[in-house]
Amino acid sequence: MSHSDTIPLHQSSQSDIDEIENLINASVQTGPTTVLAARSPSPPRASIPVSSSPFLHSNLPSHPTKSTNQKPPSVFPAPPPLPVSSNGRSDASATGFGSQPNTLTEPVWDTVKRDLSRIVSNLKLVVFPNPFREDPGKALRDWDLWGPFFFIVFLGLVLSWSASVKKSEVFAVAFALLAAGAVILTLNVLLLGGQIIFFQSLSLLGYCLFPLDVGALICMMKDNVVVKIAVVCVTLAWSSWAAYPFMSSAVNPRRKALALYPVFLMYVSVGFLIIAIN
Repeated sequence: MSHSDTIPLHQSSQSDIDEIENLINASVQTGPTTVLAARSPSPPRASIPVSSSPFLHSNLPSHPTKSTNQKPPSVFPAPPPLPVSSNGRSDASATGFGSQPNTLTEPVWDTVKRDLSRIVSNLKLVVFPNPFREDPGKALRDWDLWGPFFFIVFLGLVLSWSASVKKSEVFAVAFALLAAGAVILTLNVLLLGGQIIFFQSLSLLGYCLFPLDVGALICMMKDNVVVKIAVVCVTLAWSSWAAYPFMSSAVNPRRKALALYPVFLMYVSVGFLIIAIN
């Protein structure tokens, strides 16, 4: 097929072309068309600044520079190190912080040493002169019953050793007298309105037996009646002097005699046992 050859159009296509030509001719004859005003451009949008730094710059004013005469910040001293126990570990419970040590897993010797040190400390507070005797509330705060139990058993053993016959009966009478007497005296103080703990009073009365223990041990070695009476009088006065500030401060001043008289009576009974047993 050559370029000069023409292909007849379809009837519908020819009619479309004719319609387009008629529209063009009509527009040319009517004159130039009005051009619509161009659309006003949209306002520019704010652009987000992009920075290569991972931190954005702040627009807040910078802090004023500190003057040279400003005092330097105060430096607090470092806390003292925790005390180290005998096993090389820091003992936090000794300073009042941390949990209490586990006494169930500690060696038996450590438990015995701790109990012995407590007994010696309480014995010094009760029997011997010290400034805490003026304030009984501070003395014997860490009370225990091992010390009183030991002093009661020791006094019963010394009296039974001093007896020539019926040693077991002497020990039983002495132990019952001291144990029951301490309970009765404590109940007497509580019934008088005394401000004291039951077991704390038992511990106090038991520690006050220490001078009588010493007197009974001396009387066992000396068979002289005059020496026994002198020793018992001294140790009896010592025990009464040890118990006086604690028992008198626990009750009302008007009932002080009612609380102290039974204590003195029990110690006098123990003194008679020391002198009479031979």
